[in-house]
Amino acid sequence: MKPAPFIYHNPLTPEDAVSLLASNEEAKILAGGQSLMPMLNMRFVVPDHVIDLNNVTGIDGVTNRDNLLEIGAMTRQCDLMANDLVKSKAPIIPEALEHVGHFQTRNRCTIGGSLCHLDPAAELPCLMAAYDANLTVQGPEGQREIPFIEWPLAYMIPNLAPDELLTKISFRYWSLNHGFGFEEFARRHGDFAIVAVAALLEVDDGKITRAAISIGGANISPVRLVKAEEALIGMLANEDTYKVAADIAQEIESISDAYVTSQYRQRLAGTLVQRALVKAGDRVNRS
Repeated sequence: MKPAPFIYHNPLTPEDAVSLLASNEEAKILAGGQSLMPMLNMRFVVPDHVIDLNNVTGIDGVTNRDNLLEIGAMTRQCDLMANDLVKSKAPIIPEALEHVGHFQTRNRCTIGGSLCHLDPAAELPCLMAAYDANLTVQGPEGQREIPFIEWPLAYMIPNLAPDELLTKISFRYWSLNHGFGFEEFARRHGDFAIVAVAALLEVDDGKITRAAISIGGANISPVRLVKAEEALIGMLANEDTYKVAADIAQEIESISDAYVTSQYRQRLAGTLVQRALVKAGDRVNRS
């Protein structure tokens, strides 16, 4: 199939892109295209304007600033996987991105495109929820910062006005000796997750001092397992402790779809939380 006719725009700066968004109704951003292009071809979306960000300068790359990783929204997923800063400061990101599609997909997908598309089963929103990321958006009135917890408004709807552009994602990375684990179950490798779990741990003298657990795919947006995180603090980093978090994970609200029931997702969430925590605990003990 072919897309419906549209006007193509090729801005060179973020300001140009924002101006185009503000002056053209029914516009869509082309950031990586791995979701947009099939939707255009099947005419699930029929925009009057397509604004291509591929030549916009200053909104890609990774920097380390004041213990923050700052990632430009147009940074490709393959570049995140290869970046030395990301591998050393946030190694869970390359591990999780191994589950995204295939290498051809990751060569084009951008972190900003994934976060704006906001598929509940996508890996990057799950990771950014675990890191309590901040998202910088730019509009006609300037920039504003949005904590990730406020980013999802509804199913696949981010906290982004029609004339705003996501330009940067930043988060405070964990200590160098933290443990991390990412687990995902999909019908086949490269598919969107039925459930995915990201887990981060810091341990001192055998006891957990900090924890973050995020679950993707179970509900309409990533779920932070705050109750389980709080329960882990001060407990020994062992499998009995991780089972406590797994039991809490099975109580989350979850959705049913054509593939599995909500009860299946709840049970799977518990299993994957325990596996991710075991992996994180093993890594922090080896560091």
